[in-house]
Amino acid sequence: MASGSDRNPIIIGGLPSQVPDFDPEETQEWLDSLDAAVDERGRERARYLMLRLIERAREKRVAVPEMRSTDYINTIATKDEPFFPGNEEIERKVLNATRWNAAVMVSRAQRPGIGVGGHIATFASSASLYDVGFNHFFRGKDEGDGGDQIFFQGHASPGIYARAFLLDRLTEQQLDAFRQEKSKTPNGLSSYPHPRLMPDFWEFPTVSMGLGPLGAIFQARMNRYMEARGIADTSKSHVWAYLGDGEMDEPESLGQLSIAAREGLDNLTFVVNCNLQRLDGPVRGNGKIIQELESQFRGAGWNVIKLVWDRSWDPLLAQDRDGVLVNRLNTTPDGQFQTYATETGAYIRDHFFGDDHRLRAMVENMTDEQILHLGRGGHDHKKVYAAYAAAKAHKGQPTVILAQTVKGWTLGPNFEGRNATHQMKKLTVDDLKGFRDRLHIPITDKQLEEGAPPYYHPGRDSEEIQYMHDRRQGLGGYVPTRVVRAKPLPLPEDKTYATAKKGSGQQSIATTMAFVRILKDLMRDKEIGKRFVLIAPDEYRTFGMDAFFPSAKIYNPIGQQYESVDRELLLAYKESPTGQMLHDGISEAGCTASLIAAGSAYATHGEPLIPVYVFYSMFGFQRTGDQFWQMADQLARGFVLGATAGRTTLTGEGLQHADGHSQLLASTNPACVAYDPAFGYEIAHIVKDGLRRMYGPDSEDVFYYLTVYNEPIQHPAEPADVDVDGILKGIYRFKTGEQGAIPAQILASGVAVPWAVEAQQILASEWNVKADVWSATSWNELRREAVDVERHNLLHPEEEQRTPYVTRKLSGAEGPFVAVSDWMRSVPDQISRWVPGTYQSLGADGFGFADTRGAARRFFHIDAQSIVVGVLTELAREGKLDRSVLKQAIDRYQLLDVTSADPGVAGGDA
Repeated sequence: MASGSDRNPIIIGGLPSQVPDFDPEETQEWLDSLDAAVDERGRERARYLMLRLIERAREKRVAVPEMRSTDYINTIATKDEPFFPGNEEIERKVLNATRWNAAVMVSRAQRPGIGVGGHIATFASSASLYDVGFNHFFRGKDEGDGGDQIFFQGHASPGIYARAFLLDRLTEQQLDAFRQEKSKTPNGLSSYPHPRLMPDFWEFPTVSMGLGPLGAIFQARMNRYMEARGIADTSKSHVWAYLGDGEMDEPESLGQLSIAAREGLDNLTFVVNCNLQRLDGPVRGNGKIIQELESQFRGAGWNVIKLVWDRSWDPLLAQDRDGVLVNRLNTTPDGQFQTYATETGAYIRDHFFGDDHRLRAMVENMTDEQILHLGRGGHDHKKVYAAYAAAKAHKGQPTVILAQTVKGWTLGPNFEGRNATHQMKKLTVDDLKGFRDRLHIPITDKQLEEGAPPYYHPGRDSEEIQYMHDRRQGLGGYVPTRVVRAKPLPLPEDKTYATAKKGSGQQSIATTMAFVRILKDLMRDKEIGKRFVLIAPDEYRTFGMDAFFPSAKIYNPIGQQYESVDRELLLAYKESPTGQMLHDGISEAGCTASLIAAGSAYATHGEPLIPVYVFYSMFGFQRTGDQFWQMADQLARGFVLGATAGRTTLTGEGLQHADGHSQLLASTNPACVAYDPAFGYEIAHIVKDGLRRMYGPDSEDVFYYLTVYNEPIQHPAEPADVDVDGILKGIYRFKTGEQGAIPAQILASGVAVPWAVEAQQILASEWNVKADVWSATSWNELRREAVDVERHNLLHPEEEQRTPYVTRKLSGAEGPFVAVSDWMRSVPDQISRWVPGTYQSLGADGFGFADTRGAARRFFHIDAQSIVVGVLTELAREGKLDRSVLKQAIDRYQLLDVTSADPGVAGGDA
């Protein structure tokens, strides 16, 4: 066998090395030709020939490896640029007016007594990128469909407002109310794209950087999903995501690129505004961010279009026979390009062109002013149009456009390309004068010197404004616009929930399975069954949802092109182009993005979807909490299931799986309606009410979070006199104490309710205590209602003072009150202020660990025996028992010894 050196492997950039050479003579002829090209014409010419060969090979569908990156020039050659259909002169005037008003709006927001800030530089760099989209590509909703979905870069919002002002969509009073949403009601404008704050204007919240690109990918995927399942015709919709090059450092920005490529989402275009700056400095001062991003997107399977230079570079590149200019562009780092953006033409001549006679010769007939205005591609309307047109025409892959710009472009030397430009919010009078002159805005020096700089509007009947209206009418209406066309859904009949209300009989099931059974019956409903969107991060079997595989199937746009290894099983893994279940892999971020896209489909496409996202509760609010705020901001609806909940219920998995706090995190989200139910019939009423509130005639912009457990218990049948109002509002009396003389109350939620019932029995039989057990289905909702009551009482002292629901509900019960749950104490402590009596809580505070359920509960002192001691302690504090019984109880139950606890139901795994 030949040695490694004898075999001479040539695995370079993915080229094959083990393919046998069936015609060595022909191979040598090709190699000799390459050698001759290098010897006779030089390496640059040989490189060019090789690139053309690779290009032709791809045209002929010959499999060749992808290059990590290409030269630092435009992907689309000048000769390949399409005809520009617009009036560039009019569009320049429109854009100048937009630029002016955006900067003036932010500057006026900094006036004395206001000082609310704003950002100027981001839009200044990306203005042309948006303008070409508005004038030629962005589809509106007037045709009755969802139009295009556009994820605007958050910091560019002033420019979007400024354009809307020119189109009479916003008034001057509204521009002056930028970032003053309450003090200038109803004219206030939100600082960034916030649908919750401006529900008729913005569609997608994007300013939490990284969530825009993530959301755009899954929006594009949701569009395909809805079309595949026959719910909505989304074939004309295109998703545009405007991003910053610094934003691409966020893990969420690049983390899900592969799914877009894998599913061929050619309905998606990323436009990355590469102004080469972060918030405080260069993105890659010593490198080249465009080249880096190109290699990342190419590697992920995306179509990459680089838009680096404007048309003024075309004649220079045409002269570059030796490749010396391309080489200089390739090797100049971003930090130096930023310096060129702030320097003079003479400096650029000396430092960029000056050390090579061939480069100097290219610009010898150019003035310093002409050299200074060798521009970036993202500011050239024709180049931008060519890139957008190519992106829309490309099939089979998502596209990213990497557009180079200058941050603060046109704002003058104090702003353009400066490291501090992101934080600069106000232009001086001299800045304004220079800015005005550059944009040719007809405003006098006197107007700028006498007070706040005025806005500029060329007049409703002007050629520019009419042009803008015509373009938008031709594209289907104004954007951004959020429209809710969806009609209320017909709600399932009561019989749909009958199985859950019967209980589980002698069978023990976890609340996760109780929910799944309800979901199964709901999905059979002829009216709304098809609208359920099941979402899980590679854990359907964990949650007992593999029963849906044969019928609902897993969505895959290309179907299942293999024989499943478990195909002979009843619950075999089945994929389908029309599948109902979204299996996004081990990615809670991806699943939550699917949840948001599905949950807002009622507005985006006028077709309600009912997402049901089930995940390990520990990896929900904690891991993707920012996205749940995004969900709230986007007014999305749906059900979120924190399965395997609790700090001790999944304790076999150990610390990182022990969720004792997601209910507390959920309480911080105003749109989240959170419940911790104990039994199937409680879940049935909560789900029924959730469907009513989110999809009924008077729909609300909320989403439901239910924590469910993996511990099997026997579920009782629904009591004949069940307190439905109490279940929904957060607390009801589950089991009245029947024995004992000393009254007490135990409040429990979720998996802790059976512990409370056991404690009730012990208290009665061993300590003569008659304790009632209350199921606290939602500590969060009880607190939320109580806070609202206190707020009303604070502001309306002249009216009859209201009483919180929890206070009224417990008012007839004689304390003390002891609360217990599988959560940290701060979860039930939310209601302590309004409980009418002595109140104490028991909880699983601290880190979780791996052990038996019984040992963990004894360690945290939340098991039945610990509840007993907790109640006795509070009774002793009130003088109803002698304190000596406390030590007796602790010794009797061996509370200080975790090994003395019954290990409980075997299990604890997922």
